[in-house]
Amino acid sequence: MSSSRAVKTAPAAHAVVVGGGVAGLAAARLLARDGVRVTVLEGSPRIGGKLRVSEIAGIPVDEGAESMLARRPEGLDLVGALGRADDLVNPGTTSSGIFSRGALRPIPAGQVMGVPSDLRALAAAQVLSPAGLARVPLDLVLPETPRGEDVSVAEFIGARVGQEVVDRLVEPLLGGVYAGRAELLSFDSTLPAVAAAARAHRSLINAVQGIRAAAPANQGPVFATLPDGLGTLPHLVADDIAAAGGTVRTGAMVRELRRRDGGWRLTVGPARDPEYLDADAVVIAVPAAPASRLLEADVPAAARELAGIDYASMAIVTLAYRAEAFPRPLEGSGYLVPALESDPEHGGRGVKAVTFSSVKWPHLRDRDPGILAVRCSIGRFGEEHVLQRPDEELVAAATAELAATCGVSGAPVESRVTRWGGGLPQYNVGHADRVAKVRAAVAAAPGLAVAGAAYDGLGIPACVASARAAAARMVEHVRSREGADHDAAGGQAEGTRTQ
Repeated sequence: MSSSRAVKTAPAAHAVVVGGGVAGLAAARLLARDGVRVTVLEGSPRIGGKLRVSEIAGIPVDEGAESMLARRPEGLDLVGALGRADDLVNPGTTSSGIFSRGALRPIPAGQVMGVPSDLRALAAAQVLSPAGLARVPLDLVLPETPRGEDVSVAEFIGARVGQEVVDRLVEPLLGGVYAGRAELLSFDSTLPAVAAAARAHRSLINAVQGIRAAAPANQGPVFATLPDGLGTLPHLVADDIAAAGGTVRTGAMVRELRRRDGGWRLTVGPARDPEYLDADAVVIAVPAAPASRLLEADVPAAARELAGIDYASMAIVTLAYRAEAFPRPLEGSGYLVPALESDPEHGGRGVKAVTFSSVKWPHLRDRDPGILAVRCSIGRFGEEHVLQRPDEELVAAATAELAATCGVSGAPVESRVTRWGGGLPQYNVGHADRVAKVRAAVAAAPGLAVAGAAYDGLGIPACVASARAAAARMVEHVRSREGADHDAAGGQAEGTRTQ
């Protein structure tokens, strides 16, 4: 006798993304657009992570990352998918300098992340001392430098072209990305193209010459941003998530993650009043330390590796000046300061990089031609004591820097200090192996993925790429579960019809 009982339809799969930075939001957007019910949980009062913009003297200037690399597609693709590709703007100039040996000097032509390929251009820039310059060409005749699985930037590059190249060229360029130490950072993880080329050449100079020769003649703009600041991007992504039916919550701190009933249970909020959320899939897109805590109970191998990733703190001091405060027009997009020049204990002012925002981004100058906005970056890994000074002292250090190098006079009309505590993961020696172990351990836990700046790159394109990979894995997981549930339901229905 047949039965007319209806078969219950399984509820839509639920994915939770822990972390509302650009990686978490990008992953959530892809999941929502693929029909997965998504909840983003951000512990702080705001989304965006290290992307934030606010006005200074009436001009929107980013407080964190100000641009994305335009020669990787992922960031541009995300903006395009949001319908904002036509709004992207490019820098008016990307030429920049280095404050070395007591003066502002041009970054030598022909270099790749500070590693020289053109010895004449290197000499003309006068960044190095005569002794440092004389050391560089020995790379062309030295025997091959032994190299294991990984080595520090300083160890390998210093052995090939001399320590002064490391100190006065490579370190400041890497410092602008990682705020790290060349003697600790991984050559393979922070300079992957140079490291790969160096394995195929005895000479590092020849390796870099090969990289430059293989590059397209016209690669297009290096960077891009949005006219009201890159800090607007997270809100555009969040709006798209909401339009696809997803939910983005702030002030929702995840305190615990545990495996449960074939899925995951998240404990959210204070211990005195916890909230529990069940999920079929979870993407963890928070920095390494909180990710380690969440994984400690059920994926301890990943937690141990994540706990070993260090972070650097830094501050961005943004200053708005009247244009006439500068005795001469600012040239280039800004300049870098080597650690040995910026160290306050040796007469430096602590500033490691200066960006002439209103020169680099003409659309900002168009907002108010009478105002020049300048950003000064302070703080490297291990320099937390430099950042323990009050805001007014950091502003004083930044204004003193501009007075010494640019001749600016008088006080800024407005200033802003943004502190990024533990903001930049350090890709130290062994980083790639560490990440591989994290991913292997996480892959063994069904319905779990990680994404963000701690893994394969700090820039927006790299973070979006990690989000894509995490979202794709979670979509595959929930679809396979839905398929299994459908097959089980079909079998149950067949059984009821034949009873």
